[in-house]
Amino acid sequence: MALDEASPVADDKIRCDACPVMCFIKPGAVGACDRYGNVEGELVRMEPHVVLERTLEHGGEVVPFAGSREWEGEIVHQQGTFITAIGAGTTYPDYKPAPFIVSSEVDGVDMVTVVTEGIFSYCGVKVKIDTDRFLGPEQATVRVEGEAIGHVTTGEYGSQMLSLGGVHHLTGGSKKEGRVTCDALLQLSNGKAVELTIDEGETVIVQAGKPPIVNGIQESRMRVGCGSATIGIFAKQWHGKVDEVVVVDDHITGVLSEHQAGKLLGMAGTGIKLKGRRSTPGRYFQVAQPGTGWGGTNISDPLTILGPFDPKVAYPGLRLLMVSTTGEHAAYYELDENLVPVETQMPQPLVEPVERIAENCEPALSTVLFIGGAGGSLRAGVTENPVRLTRSVKDALTYVTCGGAPVYIWPGGGITFMVDVTRLPENAFGYVPTPALVAPLEFTMSRTDYEALGGHMDAIQPLASLKGGSQLRLPQRPDNPWPLAPEQPRRSLG
Repeated sequence: MALDEASPVADDKIRCDACPVMCFIKPGAVGACDRYGNVEGELVRMEPHVVLERTLEHGGEVVPFAGSREWEGEIVHQQGTFITAIGAGTTYPDYKPAPFIVSSEVDGVDMVTVVTEGIFSYCGVKVKIDTDRFLGPEQATVRVEGEAIGHVTTGEYGSQMLSLGGVHHLTGGSKKEGRVTCDALLQLSNGKAVELTIDEGETVIVQAGKPPIVNGIQESRMRVGCGSATIGIFAKQWHGKVDEVVVVDDHITGVLSEHQAGKLLGMAGTGIKLKGRRSTPGRYFQVAQPGTGWGGTNISDPLTILGPFDPKVAYPGLRLLMVSTTGEHAAYYELDENLVPVETQMPQPLVEPVERIAENCEPALSTVLFIGGAGGSLRAGVTENPVRLTRSVKDALTYVTCGGAPVYIWPGGGITFMVDVTRLPENAFGYVPTPALVAPLEFTMSRTDYEALGGHMDAIQPLASLKGGSQLRLPQRPDNPWPLAPEQPRRSLG
């Protein structure tokens, strides 16, 4: 197990200085965060320190995580080994050098990797939920156990977006709000399912890399496009098999005969009239209210968005297809003698084009991106002049990873990073009950660059000398770039 310097002892208790809570821990017990314990009078990091191994040079199969084993104390080999910050410990109270500052030689280049578990009060998650269904109005509060933990933000193409966490929910509300927010962020970041309720909206279960569950129904498809885009994609496949197509969409409903795609195919007008606001030809806004029905609207009967057909243009027997942007909903109609649409069985020639919509829909997933501001005191664990680290990151001289996974560094001041939580090993995130999340960070650069930014040169230890303690070897994901590639620090971040 990774040992930290023993803190002052009170009777038989040890005082832990790994975070601002400063727990007194009895023998055989752990602190409030479950990360540090009192083992025979020593302050011990209870979880193993994770080491990634590059098992293959170029893709192919790797050993699954479940098949990994704990390290038995043998010397770490330099080639194909990367020390992550998972289980490494923190720099708190911040003036100390990072727990591990290791050097290695890769293809003749002297590299240094600085690893630390950062304590983040300034953090949150951005959640992308692939669904057409309306989850709640923008700015609506998102709750867990009745506590506000974030809000609905602007939607994207075929996805609803949530912004959860942040310092105001963690520290600016009640103790319960902070605790619930911290726990929800931890569960989401570690790939666990969390049930969210949205004011004036729906209940959704979110789990990174899994389909969202909206009001108890598991989503399966992400829409192929808006109603107008769907018209453009499939117009030729409908041509000659039907006289009119309406693709129902909460945002942009498409009408084939009026759309430029229909015009170029020589389709005649049908006298159809849609409710809502007409934009450009064949494109309509606000045909219905948002909801969980057809195309993300609140309707279950698509005919409710139609007005009367123009008797000067429409005719009995006119063939009408109405379909949603995922193909989940579809209905076929023919106009009767009074020019009223009457639903009838879908003709076989139209079955395949409707199924083609569903075929072109990507699987609906929930995406969780952890975002944290590393511009604060943890930089002191890397250098006594923290601004130099920030500049080195922005100049792409220092490559930042989170548990060995690539991150996106936001432009502007500080080191604000964002990472897809599914690209980290399991349970890579922790917490402290201040409340704050604990996230692993690794800074990799050449030894020359590390010295230039004023790094803790006397704290460097060779990678090959690391042995003893408790370490867990895991294979590097084949889709993650290898952090120790000599050219890696100068690649575009993210």
